[in-house]
Amino acid sequence: MKILLTGCDGQVGCEVRKQASDYGFEILATDVGDLDITDIDAIRLLQQQLQADLFINSAAYTAVDQAESDVALAHAVNADGAGNLALVAAENDIPMLHISTDYVFDGSATTPYPDQATPNPQTVYGKTKLAGELLVAENNAQHLTLRTSWVFGIEGQNFVKTMLRLARANNELRVIADQFGSPTFAGHIARALLQLAKRLQHREPVAWGTYNFCDAGPTTWHTFATRIVTRGFEQGLLESVPVVIPLRTQEYPTAAKRPTYSVMDCSRFNRHFPEIGIQSWDEGLSAMLAALSLENP
Repeated sequence: MKILLTGCDGQVGCEVRKQASDYGFEILATDVGDLDITDIDAIRLLQQQLQADLFINSAAYTAVDQAESDVALAHAVNADGAGNLALVAAENDIPMLHISTDYVFDGSATTPYPDQATPNPQTVYGKTKLAGELLVAENNAQHLTLRTSWVFGIEGQNFVKTMLRLARANNELRVIADQFGSPTFAGHIARALLQLAKRLQHREPVAWGTYNFCDAGPTTWHTFATRIVTRGFEQGLLESVPVVIPLRTQEYPTAAKRPTYSVMDCSRFNRHFPEIGIQSWDEGLSAMLAALSLENP
């Protein structure tokens, strides 16, 4: 199976490339310098040349705060780009796997959001990602969209790497303690995408649509940070463990409003794809830190 992958240099894209050989897939990897997904004719031309059997879209405008003042570009990438890919895939009668976000929800819940919860995004990033979800669904019936959250991975920049960097330079860290969500390891997202691709390759039946998909274990940024620095010290990535001081959201203002509670219920994904299942972020964190320790012995 030949897979056209967008966003190949991002956290998830890097993991898809890394794991694809385990499944025998040929990855046709593209990033913004190779393919402008906002240009539908460019996508059509590339597909004509490559003849991919599946599209995986992990490209996105993810600068949440910057999106508040860069609305046009965020919409072009997250909405129009996703819709373009879905349409070209449909024109070639092939499926598409797409990544979305917990930011489509408003964060006012107190229990995990089910798949069918009504979206109500509060940020430009969330609004453009929701628009992308809707365009993907409208343009290609053969789509699987995975909403995920708090992504961290071995490649690229993310919260885990930021905490390790700050911990090397400070005896204290101040981290938000009143926002709840589910950290998700990019390696777990990539595994799910490739397992779904395998099912499609074998022409096994799938229930198309949009699913919540995040690692198990709701937590706060403060608890996550505490685990990162403790494990980082155990892995030899830190010389000491800083004190992690809890902050309230109002003590750390940002341009874009973060969801107070964005934990998602992934039971529907588990029911439809039990062979993939949901892993824990704690396992993902251990895997990431082990990989980083090997890179920096």
